[in-house]
Amino acid sequence: MSDAGETFTAGFMDDYFAECDEHLDALRELLLTLETSVVVGHAEERVLEALFLSFHSIKGISGMVELREAELLAHEMESYLRALRGRETVLSQGGVDALIAGVETLDAVIKARRNDEPIPSIASAIASIVAVVRPVAADGEPAVGEGIGIANVDWVVTFVPSKELNARGMTVDAVRIRLRERGVILHASPKVLPEGIAFEFGFAGNLDQETLAAWVVDGLSASAGAATAGEPTSSVLPVASVDPESATGVNEPGSGMHAPVSSLSHYVRVDLVKLDELMRMIGDLVISRARLEGTLAGLESSIPAVKWRAVHENSAAIERQLRSLREGVVRVRLVRIGEIFRRMPFVVRDLAKESGAKVRLLLHGQDTEIDKFLIERMMDPILHLVRNAVSHGFERPAERRAAGKPEEGTLSLSAVAVGESVVIDVADDGRGIDVDDVVRRARLAGLPVPDGGVDPSSLLDLICAPGFSTRDETDRGSGRGVGMAVVKSTIQQLNGAITLDSQPGRGTRFSIELPLTLSITEAMIATVGDRTFAVPQGAVREVIEIERRRIRRIENHEIVAYRGGTLPVVRLSRLFGLAEHARPIVHAFVVGSGTEAVAIAVDRIVGQREIVVRPTTDPMLKVDGVAGATDLGDGRVVLILNMTALARAGGRGAGPTTGGAVQQARSA
Repeated sequence: MSDAGETFTAGFMDDYFAECDEHLDALRELLLTLETSVVVGHAEERVLEALFLSFHSIKGISGMVELREAELLAHEMESYLRALRGRETVLSQGGVDALIAGVETLDAVIKARRNDEPIPSIASAIASIVAVVRPVAADGEPAVGEGIGIANVDWVVTFVPSKELNARGMTVDAVRIRLRERGVILHASPKVLPEGIAFEFGFAGNLDQETLAAWVVDGLSASAGAATAGEPTSSVLPVASVDPESATGVNEPGSGMHAPVSSLSHYVRVDLVKLDELMRMIGDLVISRARLEGTLAGLESSIPAVKWRAVHENSAAIERQLRSLREGVVRVRLVRIGEIFRRMPFVVRDLAKESGAKVRLLLHGQDTEIDKFLIERMMDPILHLVRNAVSHGFERPAERRAAGKPEEGTLSLSAVAVGESVVIDVADDGRGIDVDDVVRRARLAGLPVPDGGVDPSSLLDLICAPGFSTRDETDRGSGRGVGMAVVKSTIQQLNGAITLDSQPGRGTRFSIELPLTLSITEAMIATVGDRTFAVPQGAVREVIEIERRRIRRIENHEIVAYRGGTLPVVRLSRLFGLAEHARPIVHAFVVGSGTEAVAIAVDRIVGQREIVVRPTTDPMLKVDGVAGATDLGDGRVVLILNMTALARAGGRGAGPTTGGAVQQARSA
């Protein structure tokens, strides 16, 4: 294949995967709505129609890319929905469970194709769907078609339509109904014959010669199919498999299908790599703009005032335009956090069903937007927190009744944008964290435990320690002792912070604070001695001036009066082992809130500017408290500080782990 052909194919597959993701997300949400209708035995027409259209779309586009497993599985689920719409069967919990399992199998099949991995078997999922359409007979034997191997095509049935046959009601729909009464339609496709269009069905079921002879007058003929037991059904599917119902009968009365309406889309799909490259170029422009500003500042005294005013105005205009460009690209990269949230109801449903807990999931702030890169990185951490909440957090119904709580627990997922950051909360009203049990297990595991009691920050450090677990045995939801460590490290790698609030008997809340984007951000430039640092503005709650004489020392810690209370003071110079200027007034960044608030003191804050974030990727150079580096445009490369990590390290009375931070600070 030529390079152009390969590029086209790759782009087409990207579109296929993106469209499947959209349909799968919609299906998950719709199936949870469908489940609420099980009690009445039938679903709302709009829900069935929306489900049918999504499965039909996946079937069609899967046929185009020759992913036969996805095509066949979607077709079977579509068939069940058709039976529900026609009141041929009754909505049941088993049917909903089969659809949900089918969607997860469908997702696995598509992901396997995307990652060039072996395609998983779809036999079990199809058998479950077939079972709810054709239940077990009264004598205990499977109904017609149920006991047949899913991968076996017993007959290839061909139907050649004609005006005469159509006049007496012998249409493709009639053929489909006739075949389904006797077995399972494994696939269907149109064929072009010399005498016209025909339709070919791959059929699994029992047909005797007398029946076949009677069918001839109805335009049907059959030949024995090749048995392919143990192989996936897709091995016998034609290259361009389509549903005959969608090929004929469009807009005919009772067909239930409508001709597609052409519409213009206001959306285009853009590869994230292209947006990354565009953001990189904008970052280079930001640095060049800073260099230009430095050069112009050196020329101000040598340029007449009238000319300087024009130069300055042009420079300011370029800065505004560059800022608008940067904000525009950032907006393009932002996607709704609902991409993560809407997958969680399935997780909660399955784990609650398995554990016996009753859990209601509440979602808030799904329209909150965050960088696409962060969405992809945060999927697993949030998934793990949700699993932990259901697996560890919730009491069983009897325990909740005994504690005076409603039987049904509440798990809340919320997101809100705060300035240049987004805050994600995962909260439950379960039993809370047993601090004594955590401390006991931590000591058994050889982890350091503070002598003076465990505060929320220390408790979080313990449960996020590698290898720590409160479960003696593993299960589907948790218990491996690696999940929380990965959650914490992932958030820190994204320049974010995680906090914990747990009340015994009342519940637990994890709060995650992340920057909206990682590439370019507003920062304050601070100095300590002869060193310069960049502090992301989104991580700072307040900037204050402190008179040095007002700082008090208590047991090797420093505090200052602040808003009717006291505020711990952490000197950046001591964290990094740097000399500081003995100024009567120091500047400080207030980080955190409530009892977690800390003032990180520096010598001076010298300005504010946009910076391009260059994260530290070498694991040998990663240090708590340092998020990366940036170029200020004047030839200086300075460290970007992770203020939350510094506040945590200072609160423990220790500097960042290892001496790497000191070395980086001195060499920057």
